[in-house]
Formats: sequence, C-alpha cells, structure tokens
Amino acid sequence: MKMIIARAANALLGGGVIAYPTEGVFGLGCMPDDADALRRLLAIKQRDPAKGLILIASNEEQLQGWIAADCGAIPPADPSSPITWIAPPGPLASELIRGINKGIAVRLTRSPIAAAICDAVSSPIVSTSANIAGKPVAQNQFVLRRNFAACVDYVVPGDCDSSSGPSEIRDLVTGSTLRPRTA
Repeated sequence: MKMIIARAANALLGGGVIAYPTEGVFGLGCMPDDADALRRLLAIKQRDPAKGLILIASNEEQLQGWIAADCGAIPPADPSSPITWIAPPGPLASELIRGINKGIAVRLTRSPIAAAICDAVSSPIVSTSANIAGKPVAQNQFVLRRNFAACVDYVVPGDCDSSSGPSEIRDLVTGSTLRPRTA
C-alpha cells in the first residue's frame, strides 16, 4: 500500500490528476494550489468552473489557510455518513476552487486511502466525483479505468468504503443541510 500511496503523491506533486476511491464514490483529484492541474481536472470532467470543487483532508490542520481561521471547528468525520461542509473561505481558496460560491466545500475524509494520500502530500486534495458532468459516477474499478485511465496520471487501485453515493452537504456556520445524503 505504501508504494501505491507514494505513486499517487508523486503524481499529485508533479502537477498530475489522479482517480481514487473515497468513502462512497470514486474521485478525481489534484493539488488545490496548482491552477494548471485544476483546469485540466475541470476539462477531464467537463465541469463548469463556476460550480466549484470540494477539498478533502485527513485532518483539520491541512485545511488551514483554505478555510477562514475564525469559522469554527469542523466536526469529526463519520465514516458511515460523510459530510461535506461549506465554510467561509480562507486566503488560499482561489476562484478555481470556490467557483462563484461564497464558501468553500471541505470534508475530513475517513477513507483510509484518501486520508493516506492527503497525509503523503501534507495537504488537502481536490475531490470531485469520477464522472463526466451530468453522467453517472464510476461504480467500480473497471468502469473507473475504462472512463479515466487514459485521462489521468494515476488510477489508485482499491474499492470505495462502505458509504454509497455522494456526501451530505451542510453549512458550517449555520449547520443547515444544503444537500441531503443520497445513495
């Protein structure tokens, strides 16, 4: 597993885009401070940049600078029900990450593979579902590789955790649910 995580980290730190398993869906990711990689990821996914992207981190310290320092603590992650939080942005949160949104979407991941990748690069990483905008998300490694192996720099082997579907989205300041969990 160490070699797999090292290959993913090297791809990310080299300006690449990877495909990898998360709590509930396969994701596409890159380093959040690499504008070229962000634009490439958006092109691969055919995603409107105005929609913004989610950052995942293995711990809250990795989000320093990405979210406002005074927005409060992000509640601990629950592996059975991942929650993405919309937080006030920090100085590092570029328009390529936020899109036209006032906040930034972040999640403390409890996916062992995704968390290990974040730890290996000592940073949050972008995490957007592995699909072309508006199309179904890759549900297994076969579909993930068929659809994205030629487009990304590395496909991390492994399966998604026990959660299914995209995460619930909540506002960090108000606690209100913006998108309920879907299976």
